[in-house]
Amino acid sequence: MDAYEKLLKCRDCIRGKTDFVPRVALILGSGLGDFGEKVDIKDVVEYKDIDGFPRSTVLGHRGRFIFGYVEGVPVVVMQGRVHSYEGYSMQDVVLPTRLMGLLGAKAIFLTNAAGGANPDFRAGDLMLIRDHIACFVPSPLIGGNIEELGTRFPDMSQIYDGELCSAIRSTAEENGIGLREGIYLQLRGPQFETPAEVRMCRGLGADALGMSTACEAIAARHMGMRVCGVSCISNLAAGLSNAPLTHAEVAETANRVAGQFTALVSGSIAAIDKLL
Repeated sequence: MDAYEKLLKCRDCIRGKTDFVPRVALILGSGLGDFGEKVDIKDVVEYKDIDGFPRSTVLGHRGRFIFGYVEGVPVVVMQGRVHSYEGYSMQDVVLPTRLMGLLGAKAIFLTNAAGGANPDFRAGDLMLIRDHIACFVPSPLIGGNIEELGTRFPDMSQIYDGELCSAIRSTAEENGIGLREGIYLQLRGPQFETPAEVRMCRGLGADALGMSTACEAIAARHMGMRVCGVSCISNLAAGLSNAPLTHAEVAETANRVAGQFTALVSGSIAAIDKLL
């Protein structure tokens, strides 16, 4: 079964369970899954109940789609993403992103927990993703192009939509939320980076480092979705702090900023919907 056939099979499986049509898709990163409980839920589809769908295996990733409303906007929320370090091909990693687009989403809001490579950042900062560096991971567009989704050589010069980014900035200002901005760099993981690797990434211009998101942004942009994203800086990257890096720190930081994260994402979704 090729990638497009698998995608259509997953779509048909979900359509057999719900006819809900979202306008905005939201992917919740590590430690940020509790936002799903803030949604006015209409339907839930577990990943395990979708034929051929990859499963989340990382602690803090619930593994289900939530269909419902945020600020009156119809959304589909991915409560738990999948990563290439879990052993999945990049085609499987971006399958959920493409699937949400086929279900009707016109824009995708990507979130993640990331290490801060910028020494001015602090754990708990929220960072608007202005651009990304994805050349350290395989492109999700490698292989035969899926013509039904997009062109062979898609333009990525403005992958993070300027209008959507402005909507997030305005929401942050209206809610008194401090918002950093910067460049996100995706690495393969699952190990955290060494101090030397962090210095390399910083030299390339990266402000935040993680193991997801950029590949999803590429797949979404390829199929014409409008893209925006926010990183929760969960810790300072190796070499910028004397503390050892742990996954538990990710959850602790996410819990600490949950209120701000919820306000920013909810308000931004309402503002983004007006632009679609």
